[in-house]
Amino acid sequence: MTNDVSYTTEEIAKLLKISKLTVYDLIKKGELPAYRVGKQMRIDAVDLEAYKTRTREGRMPHAAAPAPSGSSRPEAVFAPGSRPLVITGQDISLDMLAKHLEKQAPGVRPLRSYVGSLDSLISMYRGESDIVSTHLLDGDTGEYNIPYIRKLLVGFSYIVVHLLTRNAGLYVPQGNPKGLRSWGDLAQPGLRIVNREKGSGARVLLDEQLRLHRIAPGSIAGYEAEESSHMGVAGKVAAGEADVGIGIEKAARIVGGVDFIPLIRERYDLVMLKKPDNREWIEAVRRILQSDAFLGELRSIGGYDLTETGKVLLET
Repeated sequence: MTNDVSYTTEEIAKLLKISKLTVYDLIKKGELPAYRVGKQMRIDAVDLEAYKTRTREGRMPHAAAPAPSGSSRPEAVFAPGSRPLVITGQDISLDMLAKHLEKQAPGVRPLRSYVGSLDSLISMYRGESDIVSTHLLDGDTGEYNIPYIRKLLVGFSYIVVHLLTRNAGLYVPQGNPKGLRSWGDLAQPGLRIVNREKGSGARVLLDEQLRLHRIAPGSIAGYEAEESSHMGVAGKVAAGEADVGIGIEKAARIVGGVDFIPLIRERYDLVMLKKPDNREWIEAVRRILQSDAFLGELRSIGGYDLTETGKVLLET
């Protein structure tokens, strides 16, 4: 029966032919009622059909209708007086942040969106996200994130807070048979690469290094082959489908059959818009980042430099 069917945000995005960030925006606005099953967001088929009907008729609600009495739905995401908060990015530290924020800021409900750094900033510009994570290298200055934030968020008031620093570099097969040691080695004839999707921090890192070393992307076999995560890239290298990939050290520790060549220390930062309604949860985020509980969890994972975690890098 239709009433028994529910969809994930990814499935809704495919059905409506929109981005997952747009789905989150519809949830935030109350146009698509949603609820949580564990860590996953679900939308009932009946609510999807109601949304489509309202759209066709040109009438949209100001807020999601409450679940009917006796509803079999799991715990509703939007408790009275609460607001959804979209956190973008793929690092596990963001999942931890969401968990702590849900406990310490009862007025908000964190939603996770696993998109890349550049797409995250664009989503913030569009009003579709609240806490954006980014690790974008500006090759000309050697600086991370700030140059991109300044260009994309012109006219906005925001705060940039440091989350962590981590190693980025090359995934290579065990033993490094091609002898890759530097960015310049990507010009080696016959090399096969596996790439990240456009808009990701790793893709920007690769493209900036190719530009600086005057290596034509089209000269590298596999440049157009894309994976949507560090794990996916490392997995392709481990499977022998590529000679090299770009990513962070942590994925190489998890995926067997690859070695990691560290080439750069990348800064992973958070961006939050300064609005009157955001003040309380922004302060909650800053407290969490400097708390012993949060830092202890990150240290237990390993591979992160937390020396400046919580430091305000820029405030407009």
